[in-house]
Amino acid sequence: MEFLNTIWEWLTTGTMGKIWGWMPSLFKATGVTLSLSFLCVIFGLVIAVFLALGKISKNKILRGVCGAYIFFFRGTPLLMQLFFLYYTLPLLIPAFNIKSRYLVALIAFTLNVAAYLAEIIRAAIQSIDKGQLEASKALGLTYRQAMRIIIIPQAYRRMIPPICNEFVMVLKDTSLVSIISLVDLTCQTKMIASNAASAVVYIPAMIIYLVITAIFTVIFNKIEKKLSMYE
Repeated sequence: MEFLNTIWEWLTTGTMGKIWGWMPSLFKATGVTLSLSFLCVIFGLVIAVFLALGKISKNKILRGVCGAYIFFFRGTPLLMQLFFLYYTLPLLIPAFNIKSRYLVALIAFTLNVAAYLAEIIRAAIQSIDKGQLEASKALGLTYRQAMRIIIIPQAYRRMIPPICNEFVMVLKDTSLVSIISLVDLTCQTKMIASNAASAVVYIPAMIIYLVITAIFTVIFNKIEKKLSMYE
C-alpha cells in the first residue's frame, strides 16, 4: 500500500504532476493537427487527380498549366507558401484577407500536398503497361472510359503506399502552422513551455507525435501488404 502511495505521489506531484496537467491541452491541440492532416490530404487528393490527368494530357495548354502548378508548389518551401497566403496575399488582394488561421493553413497545405500527390498519381498511371490502353481503345472504349475502368483501378494499388507515406510527412509538417499562431500540437507546446518556463513539455509532445506516427505507419503497412497480394 505504501508503495502504491509513493507511485501516486510521484505521478501527481513535481514534474510528473505538471506533465499530467498539460496533457488535456496537448490532446486538444493534437486534434487540430490530426484534422488538418486528414483534410488537406483528402482535398489534396481530389485536386491531384485532375492535375495528374492534366499532366499526361495530350492538350499542350492543359499539360503546361498543370506542370507549372506542380513545379511551383514543389519548387518553393511550404513555409513560404504559408507566409504568402497569410501575410502577403491580403496586402495584394484585400478580398483574400482570411481571418481564420485554420482555413489559411488548410488551403496552403492542400495546395502544396496536391502537387506532390499529383506526381505520385501520374507515376502510378504511367507505370501501367501502355498496351492495356491500346487494347481498351481496340474494344471501343474512349480514353476517358479506359482510364476510369481499366487504368486507374490498377494504378491505385501502386499509388496507395506513397500516398500513405505522404500523409505521415504532412502529419509532421503541420508543425509549421505554429508560425502563424494556429494552436496545433507544436504551438500549444511552445505556449506551455513559455508560460510554465519549462522545456519538459517538449517530451510528452514528442511522444504524442511519435505514437501517432507509429499508429499510422502500422496501419499503412498492413494496407500495403494487403494490396501487394493482388499484384
